[in-house]
Amino acid sequence: MSDADGGPALFRLVRFWSRRWSARASAEVTGEMRHVQHIQAVEAVQTASQGGEATVNAIAHQLGLDHSGASRMVRDAAEAGYLVRTESEKDKRRTVVRLTESGEQLLAGARNWQRRVFDELTENWEEQDRAQFAGYLRRLAGELGV
Repeated sequence: MSDADGGPALFRLVRFWSRRWSARASAEVTGEMRHVQHIQAVEAVQTASQGGEATVNAIAHQLGLDHSGASRMVRDAAEAGYLVRTESEKDKRRTVVRLTESGEQLLAGARNWQRRVFDELTENWEEQDRAQFAGYLRRLAGELGV
């Protein structure tokens, strides 16, 4: 095994956190367990809108869902007041999704929670190691467009 054999470690982390983060984040950010899909939806809209307008197809890609699944998540988050569907500024025939003020607040709360968790997980690390690891995570996410 080489030092660059990070694949298994990455997937152990993904497996470990994939279910735990959602329950913990939702409970801490919103006070309710059922809002985890709203957090996922606002995260996906934010990321999709960085490359232009956030369409349901772009949101589906971010979430790893088909169009109908993403459409239901967007609908539910819109009904909860976190998202709004609007007409595209580039093509009036298209519908795009944007965050509402409540959606921006939910996203900010989720991001603050994510920072706290990162700090907790790396609290015994040297500051240089924490910064370097954070940089690598941002680089990987950026290269993947997520």
